[in-house]
Amino acid sequence: MAASLGATAAIGSAQTATEVKILLPGSGPVELIAGPGADVWFTEQHGDRIGRVTPCGGLTEFDLPTPGSFPRGIATGSDGNVWFTELTGKIGRISPTGTITEFMIPGGVSEPIEIASGPDGNLWFTDYYNRIGRITTLGIVSPFAVPTASSAPRFIASGPDGNLWFTESAANQIGRITTEGLISEFVLSSGTEPLGIVAGPDSSLWFAEYSANRIGRLSVSGALTEFSIPTTNSGPSVIAAVDGNLWFTEDTANKVAQMTPTGSITEFEAPIPGSGPFGITEGPDGNIWFTEFASDRVARIRIRTSRPCTRVVPPRSPR
Repeated sequence: MAASLGATAAIGSAQTATEVKILLPGSGPVELIAGPGADVWFTEQHGDRIGRVTPCGGLTEFDLPTPGSFPRGIATGSDGNVWFTELTGKIGRISPTGTITEFMIPGGVSEPIEIASGPDGNLWFTDYYNRIGRITTLGIVSPFAVPTASSAPRFIASGPDGNLWFTESAANQIGRITTEGLISEFVLSSGTEPLGIVAGPDSSLWFAEYSANRIGRLSVSGALTEFSIPTTNSGPSVIAAVDGNLWFTEDTANKVAQMTPTGSITEFEAPIPGSGPFGITEGPDGNIWFTEFASDRVARIRIRTSRPCTRVVPPRSPR
């Protein structure tokens, strides 16, 4: 049985947020991760590029070989490279120096969305066409069918139990897949639309309920607790575990929020109105980094003291 809890809230200030502007208007930065080189790497869904930003704001962007590839999810692989999905049916790999390789997903029409590094050293990804995929660092792909038809698998994360956990946004379910490909599903209430998911500091899975305006917590045994977000219709989207807490983006409310494991929420307004915060992660500097999809920016909220920057490298795009 699910427990539904209210949440206390304090509206924070975004004065500590700093932003890096992406060169191409309408590039649509979506997901981001802490990657090699102590930098943050991100996908530009409408710009067909992978971006890299240093803690001091230096920006480098890499054009993808396939035009109209729509890069979306991104993860750091066990091989030291960055891996990403292309909505047009490919998985991409980029080295720390910018060398890009693309792998076609076999088996007909495919739309890979999100990707995560698995406990088995492989990369695991969701396919909107009702599959979970596994790709080795050599590029060998294995698909696994999700039992519930038209479930629209979206986000995926490594769990504390050695399995991969994923959200099924259209089916209002949370899925679990073993590294051998065995899938179990946990049913949520209707109208939930789960999106981002992450392993939390308490060895549970935490996820955003976009349409229900809640954050859910699911134990590995299936016990569910849900926390209401104070701001109505906030559009919780992506969630990350940082410094013993949960951080998540509120797409429609234009906020980023911090949540303790007991349900206390602090919300921060994004610096630019209507910027559409979406992806969020802990950066290599220990601070919170997030994308602003609508305003073409990558932003940082400083929660740790870091070495001050003496020089910011100006944005550039390699030829």
